[in-house]
Amino acid sequence: MGEQSQPTASTSYSLTLSEQERARYRMMAKGAAENEAAEWTAAGVLPGARIADVGCGPGAVLRLLAEQVGTDGFAVGIDADPAAVLMANEEIEGLDQAEARIGSAIDTGLDPSSYDVVMCRHVLAHNGEREAEIVSHLVSLAASGGGHVYLADVDATALRSTFGDPDLEDLLARYFDFQRARGNDLSVGLRLGDLLMDAGLAVERYACRAPVIQVPPGMRPPAWAARGEMMADGFATDADITRWEGAFARLDAAERRPWLFPATFVAVGRHP
Repeated sequence: MGEQSQPTASTSYSLTLSEQERARYRMMAKGAAENEAAEWTAAGVLPGARIADVGCGPGAVLRLLAEQVGTDGFAVGIDADPAAVLMANEEIEGLDQAEARIGSAIDTGLDPSSYDVVMCRHVLAHNGEREAEIVSHLVSLAASGGGHVYLADVDATALRSTFGDPDLEDLLARYFDFQRARGNDLSVGLRLGDLLMDAGLAVERYACRAPVIQVPPGMRPPAWAARGEMMADGFATDADITRWEGAFARLDAAERRPWLFPATFVAVGRHP
């Protein structure tokens, strides 16, 4: 359920930001810091490091990175969505070692060869056939002689849950069709290692860090955040939205909270 924002060349990012989405990002960021602690450390997310978070969304991970590097380090977030950048700067308020700026994943505006860690989370799955171009730009930002590029993305087709609601299963299936129609690869997590190697990096770590989430009331998946774009592209109707709302109401009212099993992959490449 964790995805961050970066538009493609031909279409805008489909997940509409909201306070509900911000809460989901915070939950996912907390899980990432816990589940990927070994990878963060190995990549150099340490006190004093300079880190770029490309596709930072509303800044939930950016704040944690800034806290990790401390006042001797620096963390900058980049996102193409001005609304996301505004929310990210709100998220990191009070942390002088962090800032968020507007930029794209292939043109961040950041100085080349200047960052110990260049992190890019859940961006490639929303960028169609531009994955290699994005990774190439990320590599250009990493310091030569030891800088790291850190990729995290999904294999959404491996998502499992204990929801058992046919309306929510329908929503997910429609969402997959919608993203495929846009040329996006929701299984790009399976290609992260190859993307790093193709860009000339040595892959130091490549792992599946699949959290187990007990879904809290009110939590909504990316498919729900994309409902407006799905309607615009002909993958949903007003009646579908009403039906899915009812399914979420049933989910929220469930006495036994359901479980979610997303497949998230992380790959860390070292700049020679």
